[in-house]
Amino acid sequence: EVQLQASGGGLVQAGGSLRLSCAVSGITSDDYAIGWFRQAPGKEREGLSCTRRRDGTTWLAGAVKGRFSVFKDNAKHVMYLQMDRLTPEDTSIYSCALDLTGMCEDYYDYKGNRTLVTVSS
Repeated sequence: EVQLQASGGGLVQAGGSLRLSCAVSGITSDDYAIGWFRQAPGKEREGLSCTRRRDGTTWLAGAVKGRFSVFKDNAKHVMYLQMDRLTPEDTSIYSCALDLTGMCEDYYDYKGNRTLVTVSS
């Protein structure tokens, strides 16, 4: 059974950095993609990125481009969301999801748990 475990959330001051991890278990293929999302209270879910495991091709949302980046651990099925120059507007609940097609076409087969990121001003 495929499972995703998101972790790394916490409290950080504005301007700081945080790295989230999305660990995938129950999968052996590299043909999948991982998407990162966030949803703040009262707001719609926002897609932040999608990364293809096999070649690392990444799509980043305009709102986070230049501040967020994604990289993968080639030895383990872990994808990281590196968040730099955080602002209070980045305060949200973050989660990851897995797309078995690896095509980043905004359809995800498995969803992970959520992790809270709070950015203080």
